[in-house]
Amino acid sequence: MYRILIVEDDEDIGAVLQRELEKESMEVMRALTGTEGRMMLGTNPDLILMDLMLPGLTGEELLTHIPSDIPVIAVSAKSSVDDKVALLSGGCVDYITKPFDIKELKARVKVALRTAEGKRTKGSITFGEMFIDTDNHEVLIKGRELKLTRTEYAILKMLAVSKGRVISKSELLDLIRSETPDCTESSVKVHISNLRKKIKEITDTEYIEAVWGIGFKLKGDL
Repeated sequence: MYRILIVEDDEDIGAVLQRELEKESMEVMRALTGTEGRMMLGTNPDLILMDLMLPGLTGEELLTHIPSDIPVIAVSAKSSVDDKVALLSGGCVDYITKPFDIKELKARVKVALRTAEGKRTKGSITFGEMFIDTDNHEVLIKGRELKLTRTEYAILKMLAVSKGRVISKSELLDLIRSETPDCTESSVKVHISNLRKKIKEITDTEYIEAVWGIGFKLKGDL
């Protein structure tokens, strides 16, 4: 489940954003000021939706405190090209002008999240005793190679880059679609079952946990 931080001083707009993003199975946190938003960075959001004209720290000031690996979408009534260029140059991944269409906003949020996930897959990932070489599409557990199908590899990699958070079946399909378009919602459980069996042959660790009614996650330490 993605964790979204909304920094918006208009409570009505914040409530609409929260309601609509929760419909997409996202966890939503809200801050009413830029100062409060800075304090909430420790909750490790996956994405931040941020107004610019905020009490306390302005959106521009808050942006300088946000880690570069957290995508930020500015949502503001400011509509000049100069404003947009300044925010995009300053670190925002997108800029949406108020008033906005909620369908467009949700689509842009999903694109930003997918892009951020993709960037985290470059190079290698270590999770417990598991090492994933994302450049060569190889997986090692305790130094032994784990032979996987394309779909099994895509699922395992996405669970690993998600840092132990729960991913629903539909979200998982959306994230791996570009790598394995033949995977369907009905076949995800089969692929994960086969993946578990292969991991079990090497280690007694149950890396993949099914969270009833929600989805799947990796257990262990990054």
